[in-house]
Amino acid sequence: MRVHLMLAALVMGLFALSGAAFATTVHITINKVSQKMTVKVDGETEYVWPVSTGARGYETPSGKYRPFRMEKDHFSKEWDDAPMPHSIFFTTRGHAIHGSFYVKSLGRRASHGCVRLAPDNAAKLYGLVQKAGMQNTTVVLRGGFFDGGFAEFEKDVTTTTKKLQKKAKRRLFILGRTLDNTD
Repeated sequence: MRVHLMLAALVMGLFALSGAAFATTVHITINKVSQKMTVKVDGETEYVWPVSTGARGYETPSGKYRPFRMEKDHFSKEWDDAPMPHSIFFTTRGHAIHGSFYVKSLGRRASHGCVRLAPDNAAKLYGLVQKAGMQNTTVVLRGGFFDGGFAEFEKDVTTTTKKLQKKAKRRLFILGRTLDNTD
């Protein structure tokens, strides 16, 4: 009987170890300059979503965090019971990633310090973190001058500038002109 118990414990232990070896990791990066969130699952980019971080006077902190609390239907105690569906809390001061019905504000700073997402995207993220576990999830917020937040912004500006230059050259070509105004 004891041999069977020990064998059962050994088999259960192996299952637990094999599950840990195949654990999913979720890496959430929020860029406060571009107002975008990138979600990577096991190192592969799965989603890039627009967000709203803290408006002037309501800073969203930069840094690396691990979620410690999740609430499917949370209401803000500080802001008139504002709905915060699919909340993933990452600071003890109350900062969270959550859904917001103010979708027109996404893509610019507009929150009281939390990271707002479209409700459907917040539900997807909540499900991913719930499946992977908070211990296998990291949240990184960038956007300061020294933390690389401007690097992505600069890349976006450079790409957009090149696209605009290409369109301008094409239009001038159609008009029979060049950029230096010679024919």
